Amino acid sequence: MPTLTIDGKEVTVDAGTTVLQACEEVGVTVPRFCYHERLSIAGNCRMCLVDMEKAPKPIASCAMPAGEGMVIHTDTERVKTAREGVMEFLLINHPLDCPVRDQGGECELQDQSVAFGGGISRYDENKRAVGDKNMGPLIATTMTRCIHCMRCVRFSDEIAGVDGMGSLGRGEHTEVVTYLDGLLDTELSGNVIDLCPVGALTSKPYAFTARSWELTETNAIDVMDAVGSNITVDTRDGAVMRVLPRLNEDVNEEWISDKTRFSYDGIKKQRLDQPYVRKSGKLVEATWDEAFNAVKKGIKGLKGKEIAGLVGDVAEMESMLAFKDLLGTLGSKRIEARQDGAALDTSVRAGYLMNTGIAGIEDADYILLVGTNPRVDAPMVNARIRKAVVKISLTVANVGSAEDLSYAVEEFGDDATLLKAIKTGRHDIAKALKAAKKPMIIVGQAALAREDGAAILKKARDIADKYCMAEGWNGFNVLHTAASRVGALDLGLTAAGGIDAILDDAEANKLKAVFLLGADEFDSAALKKTFTVYIGTHGDEGVKQADVILPGTVYTEKSGTYVNTEGRVQRSEKASKAPGDARDDWTILRALSDVIGETLPYNSLAELRMKLMAAAPASRTLDTLPTEEWGDFGTDGEIEKGGIQPAIDNFYLTNTIARASAIMADCVSAREGDQQEALKVMGGSHG
Repeated sequence: MPTLTIDGKEVTVDAGTTVLQACEEVGVTVPRFCYHERLSIAGNCRMCLVDMEKAPKPIASCAMPAGEGMVIHTDTERVKTAREGVMEFLLINHPLDCPVRDQGGECELQDQSVAFGGGISRYDENKRAVGDKNMGPLIATTMTRCIHCMRCVRFSDEIAGVDGMGSLGRGEHTEVVTYLDGLLDTELSGNVIDLCPVGALTSKPYAFTARSWELTETNAIDVMDAVGSNITVDTRDGAVMRVLPRLNEDVNEEWISDKTRFSYDGIKKQRLDQPYVRKSGKLVEATWDEAFNAVKKGIKGLKGKEIAGLVGDVAEMESMLAFKDLLGTLGSKRIEARQDGAALDTSVRAGYLMNTGIAGIEDADYILLVGTNPRVDAPMVNARIRKAVVKISLTVANVGSAEDLSYAVEEFGDDATLLKAIKTGRHDIAKALKAAKKPMIIVGQAALAREDGAAILKKARDIADKYCMAEGWNGFNVLHTAASRVGALDLGLTAAGGIDAILDDAEANKLKAVFLLGADEFDSAALKKTFTVYIGTHGDEGVKQADVILPGTVYTEKSGTYVNTEGRVQRSEKASKAPGDARDDWTILRALSDVIGETLPYNSLAELRMKLMAAAPASRTLDTLPTEEWGDFGTDGEIEKGGIQPAIDNFYLTNTIARASAIMADCVSAREGDQQEALKVMGGSHG
């Protein structure tokens, strides 16, 4: 551990720490453009120059390892002159468009030119111009601004794992491009916008819609998948203008997926903003009283066993508890949250969680994927796996369909019966699991949604019990795809026979009424003869057969509690206004209970959360990775030979908000077009 002196302050740092990092430890600000703590060192911009005693010239602090006895000065006249010179060079060709540029108010180049620039330029030659590049519907480019820091290139290669971005030309003719003028083909492409220090890459959907100083920032939790990425929702006048990542080292670090970042326009499109009641086969506008009375009339005289409920993929715990309590007053306990039919067992909490945690992936030395494509199911989990593969040579094996996960994977075939051979120890995977010190098994929803899902769960549990347990290490993991799923399982929202049994009974007229809490990921045709009440936000699948529609709120319009795939409880705050007469789901259920049944015993969100902590004890502790007791779960049975169908057909269209988003629709079209163009190019090259 070297000890060095920086501006008269002595500091001891870990071996391998750079001088720039050492400066940060003593509170000295060193300007930089190319350096980023999560990317490899490039040393491109030279803005981080400092003086080192006995060195003939200023050194690039980002690329110089801290050494024993070094004496560093960051505020000498030579350092000041060097930085001014570097800034002068960076601005030679930079356009003078600061007042109108979209990055205004958040531009590192603006800030550092004021703090460290010289204030004048000695260059009067014409500025060069660089043509803008087409990077798809998400990223707007003004490449004349580019200073070639290469952050975007390093991110795409090192974090996202795609090699479609780089630089062409030399010297003054260098340009950052996507090869073949294609889009940046990764689910994480929007992160280059945050990384770009000069506004060469900006958000195309957000462009010229708002200024940073006009926005109100609210902390929230993403619901586009089950990772629970920490985000900030920026609003103006109660409307969502953009979504940005929020730092959480244990969950999403500082990245988010493109669906998380860009699907926000779907919040206001196709919204249900007032109640509707079906009359003479058509849905007509109604008041809340008319809608509530229609529900009361529709369920009048029904027994509890004739009523059931389905819960959607983006519901928060508060509304799910109120939903459960309301149906309980009607005598029904038949509520199902597993819309995909996954055979998850609620008897043991460790049996449906990612027990190692997302950050725990970096401690593992072997991962077995079973029926999951984490690049689509949970891009932030996939990015963490790639990080471990690159940095610690983590080995990843896969049982399921072979996909491009952006890192090397040992493919063992798309056949679930391989789990039987692994369990007996006769398979190469079993030997690798046994040899590993901290092995993991990650079971996806695609495997659990098969007809033999319960048997697959049991076999995966037994494999984990045999090979993946160590002191302080539980290597069994379930990777969920729905934000509401773990919270629903904590509340016990599962029914015998699952969603299939409910739909079958509805079709057979054994069920007379079904309540839908934002449930849209199933075929609603089975509810044609059933009195259906839909509580939700968009005109999606759930409203097709609805007899009564009660408009709810999306995740940015309410404060809610969510439990991610790790079992980590997180809370999201209200950021935007709900349209029209839309109300928070739990308040709708509370008001409805006054009309149709026994009044629910809470009048405020605080009272409801007290009830929630009693109903689901895990919800008492926020933002903590739980440690759950291990047990037996799943069902012994025969695993059928055959492949595992992917859980997600299209990454961009997985929920009501995303399907309503025009930006997500553009992404689907752009990716399909890019793939067709690539095939043409490949066909031409082989011709």
